[in-house]
Amino acid sequence: MSATSKNYTPDAPTRDDVDSTQGPLVIEFGTNWCGICQAAQPLIITAFEQHPAIRHLKVEDGPGRPLGRSFKVKLWPTLVFLSDGQEVARLVRPADSQSISEALAGLVAVSEKMPPNL
Repeated sequence: MSATSKNYTPDAPTRDDVDSTQGPLVIEFGTNWCGICQAAQPLIITAFEQHPAIRHLKVEDGPGRPLGRSFKVKLWPTLVFLSDGQEVARLVRPADSQSISEALAGLVAVSEKMPPNL
């Protein structure tokens, strides 16, 4: 799913799938009815335009959603930045595209330095 997707999907990967993902990945937790999530979308889209190669999953979160609970998500939107399945950064309710861009640049730098999982 790309950053330009408008909707959060209830079809989330398992935590095992996320943990075994190779390369950079950002999981954005939120809901389609969340006003704060909707307000953050232009900021998120702007930041991801500078990093189109980074995979971006928009996952619907809430009670009983195991992936969000495994990441201890409390507020929306929460962006979790992963490299080879390991969390390297997190932004909760980002207020500007610059902080997202900086986290994406940091994710690229970390991903390029990490040896592949064997």
